[in-house]
Amino acid sequence: MGGRRLALPGFVSAHSHAFQRGLRGRASGGDFWAWRDAMLAEAERQTPESVRAGYEAAYGELRRAGYTAVGEFHYLGLDEAFAAVDAAAAAGIEITLLLAAYERGGLPRFRQRSIADYFEQVERLRAEGVRVGVAPHSVRACSANWLVEVGRYAETEGLVLHVHADEQLREIEECLAEHGLRPIELLGRSGCLGPGATVVHATHADDRELDLLAETGTRVCLCPTSESDLGDGFAPVDRVLEREIAICIGSDSNVRIDPLEELRELEGIARRQAGRREVIPVEALLEMGTTSGADALAIDVWPDIEIHVDHPSLAGVLLEQVPAALVSSCGADVLAPTGEAGLRPT
Repeated sequence: MGGRRLALPGFVSAHSHAFQRGLRGRASGGDFWAWRDAMLAEAERQTPESVRAGYEAAYGELRRAGYTAVGEFHYLGLDEAFAAVDAAAAAGIEITLLLAAYERGGLPRFRQRSIADYFEQVERLRAEGVRVGVAPHSVRACSANWLVEVGRYAETEGLVLHVHADEQLREIEECLAEHGLRPIELLGRSGCLGPGATVVHATHADDRELDLLAETGTRVCLCPTSESDLGDGFAPVDRVLEREIAICIGSDSNVRIDPLEELRELEGIARRQAGRREVIPVEALLEMGTTSGADALAIDVWPDIEIHVDHPSLAGVLLEQVPAALVSSCGADVLAPTGEAGLRPT
């Protein structure tokens, strides 16, 4: 599409499971746990070859939708991790490979033999020049001892740490039964919170857990379209904003790939909770979708995008009103990658 263009920092999906794109449209049960069974079956069939092909296609969709950087939260195996990195390069998208530490549960292919084996995998990726972060999958998948070790390693090595927490009520109940603590409380006690850490979802976090995130400078990654699809619940956007906790976004299961929809739903949740309009300023929303995600992934530069100012959905919109119109009224088809010519410093 020709016409006028307006430059914008590329959007950043700070949390992605690219293989889950293959689940879209399938009937996969009435709740998160039934969906999880279908997800595990999809994960089990993956090979390095299917990852390389499927992820290149998924990352290409992300790229065309305006995402130019991604955090791939990966638990399919080391060979598949290298295949994911290759796929990102082929699609022209910056990647931080968030290698999941998986001690228990899930599928055998997810799990490392020991915490030392996990760190060896991380080091093999780093030795090949891969931008990597550590990712204890969850308090379900990692014992307190593993959490402590991963938290210490991240601090010592200066690596970002990402972890799922408080997505489901059953997860919280099981954590209380095992540890006498809620998930984010356990992460705090284990040294897994801090400025380099990102908690994904936090859907059912209580006030004390959110206070911990604020006190430690931990950010949250919210994935509204995926959380809606899975029936997770509403993110506590109002309470996160009150505490000035940094927010980034993720495409997560990639059931829908549209950063503008993620941001619109984020603001929509905030409006419903506050009972008023314009809760999050447009500039802040766009920062959540771009630089905040890049910071969460330790990405310094990533490609810009351009807005098709003459797109039909922007007809009659004044140029100074385009950013607001993007997050209120447009789909990702108004966005276009600029290519490597437009790298955006953080």
